[in-house]
Amino acid sequence: MTTTDQTAPATPAVEPPATPVPAAVPAAAPARTDPADARVDVAALHDTLLGRWPRWRAAARAHAAEPRFWKDETLTMAEHRARVLDQCRELAADPDHQVWLAFPARLGGGDQPGANLAGFEELALGDPSLQIKAGVQWGLFASAIWQLGTPEQQDRWLPSAMDLSVPGAFAMTETGHGSDVAAVGTTATYDPDTQEFVVHTPFRAAWKDYLGNAAEHATAATVFARLVTRGVDYGVHCFYVPVRDGATGAFLPGVGGEDDGLKGGLRGVDNGRLWFDHVRVPRENLLARYGQVAEDGSYTSSIESPGRRFFTMLGALVQGRVSLDGAAGTASRVGLAIAVRYGAERRQFSGATPDDEVVLLDYATHRRRLLPRIAETYALHFAHERLLDLFDDVFSGRGDTPEKRADLETMAAAMKATSTAFALDTLQECREACGGAGFLTENRITSLYDDLDVYATFEGDNTVLLQLVAKRLVGDYGKALGAQVRTPEGKARFVADRAVDTLLHRTPLKRAAQTVADAVARPGTVFDAEAQRVLLADRVAAKVEAVALALRPARHAEPAAAQRIFDRQQVALIDAARSHAELVRWELFTQAVDATPDAGTRTVLGWLRDVYALTVIERDLAWFVVNGRLATSRARAVEGELDALLRRLRPHALDLVAAWGLTDDHLRAAIATGAEKVRQDEARAYYAAQRAAGEAPRREKAPRR
Repeated sequence: MTTTDQTAPATPAVEPPATPVPAAVPAAAPARTDPADARVDVAALHDTLLGRWPRWRAAARAHAAEPRFWKDETLTMAEHRARVLDQCRELAADPDHQVWLAFPARLGGGDQPGANLAGFEELALGDPSLQIKAGVQWGLFASAIWQLGTPEQQDRWLPSAMDLSVPGAFAMTETGHGSDVAAVGTTATYDPDTQEFVVHTPFRAAWKDYLGNAAEHATAATVFARLVTRGVDYGVHCFYVPVRDGATGAFLPGVGGEDDGLKGGLRGVDNGRLWFDHVRVPRENLLARYGQVAEDGSYTSSIESPGRRFFTMLGALVQGRVSLDGAAGTASRVGLAIAVRYGAERRQFSGATPDDEVVLLDYATHRRRLLPRIAETYALHFAHERLLDLFDDVFSGRGDTPEKRADLETMAAAMKATSTAFALDTLQECREACGGAGFLTENRITSLYDDLDVYATFEGDNTVLLQLVAKRLVGDYGKALGAQVRTPEGKARFVADRAVDTLLHRTPLKRAAQTVADAVARPGTVFDAEAQRVLLADRVAAKVEAVALALRPARHAEPAAAQRIFDRQQVALIDAARSHAELVRWELFTQAVDATPDAGTRTVLGWLRDVYALTVIERDLAWFVVNGRLATSRARAVEGELDALLRRLRPHALDLVAAWGLTDDHLRAAIATGAEKVRQDEARAYYAAQRAAGEAPRREKAPRR
């Protein structure tokens, strides 16, 4: 896509990166400190983690620490919805206008899309309903106007969307078609006699569904419908459609809908359904940046390919996926901070002495539950920071090329699909790690899980998104393969290489490919960074190649046969995409480690990166063994190496969590305030005083001396 002069935002003066952008990494990382002397510089690491836009991330975090932005668990659904709407109005009226950062400076915005998302993700610390309600208004409804409208349309509709005088809905999803937007049933048929579009919902499955703001508050919607003119369906386009009377709240003629009702979480968001019965809107209400209809009904577009035009118009969804990736990391940090603080204070069962119980984090099982998840949360963070950079490049217009758009779509899909699933698993593990206390609403974890549950399916179902990622990987492989076998010599070389690879990787008596074997078995190493890189990169390459070759016959098969071939490979496709996401995170984690200036912090982060790598390898250990990448003896070593790293990291657990900068006002969990330590110390003092005074009762079965 080429951004026109009329719509390209001016290059803003953005904040300089708070940390080196991890692209220029030294060939050899600086030496680390002695393990016994390694310490985390918590303040410096915290500043690094604030990222490229520290001012805006810190400002949003400060808002989230204010009681007026906290979730109130005692409210009814109606009261919660009203409170969240009021909170959004406060954000809109804030003098800094942080929620306007993504919009054009000529309208009061900041031309800083990356800074906008960096702050937006922190709103989940206050109330996930607030974050999602704000995301609907400014990240979807207003963003659709900004990204898909012409400058004149932006000037006409954006100001009222920005200041919330017109609450809006983003009417894309339908009851019958969620992630398959290309198949929506709602139509917008052009009538040249009146120069109007007739927006119509032809059947019940075409109702727009699950829409934030639709149940009560929206007075307008950006409606995605099939544009039909002169008898030709030009595919899905976006239209600005008023839906309610702003004064009375009543639906406008031809518009109807209903409340989605009580949900599993996010009860402060008024999700609902909309339908349209031959609703007429002016021709000018087609958001016409990428497609235009003239008075006579003729259609034109700057993008000739219908497929590329469709995906370009879905660009607003990319912003949602990027923000959900960030929000998933935020939620994971909250859950882990609560569980680690509690686990560092809670004592259970006697240990080496009969008079003192053991702190939970000193148990190997507890370390296994939480510390690898801290490592993966750091991996999520560093990958998300790179995703924000890419998003800012594209949406600011400074680096908006078709190639970068494709990279952004692929990375956003991979990160969102895997991070939201990880957040849910992590919150559940944190809840269990806190025992019955974790089940209490006052300790926040169960409520946070409920609110985040839908993250796995909205802005794109996670399985569908991973399929999108796999399609890109397989397509890139196919292009490379096509270039390789274009000549007879290249084809012969390819066949020979495949024969060797099959022998090495699929015959149980043979070792793995030599590059993998050499990396893993170097003297003095077990699974160092280079071994990790080779193992994880080889795994992705092998999985992508296998599924790509298996799918090749589908290219020339009949549709039914092609579908059968695809069905047989669909699980493998998803697996390859997930492995790709893990490799991307490992690479960016490693770059961040090597760019860390403080030696002690770099050493501890290096251990943390190693924990992430070994956790990923352990999860897929069967693949590495079955495919000859790891000998059985090396596979057995993974568990021991991982446990040794977790013991080494145990003294640093609280520092690694503290570096996230989450205060008691962010966590709002009774068990994360130090109260547990007070209780434990009181109990220990009580029993110690009894023993000192000789008043402790004798045990029924005292140990022999």
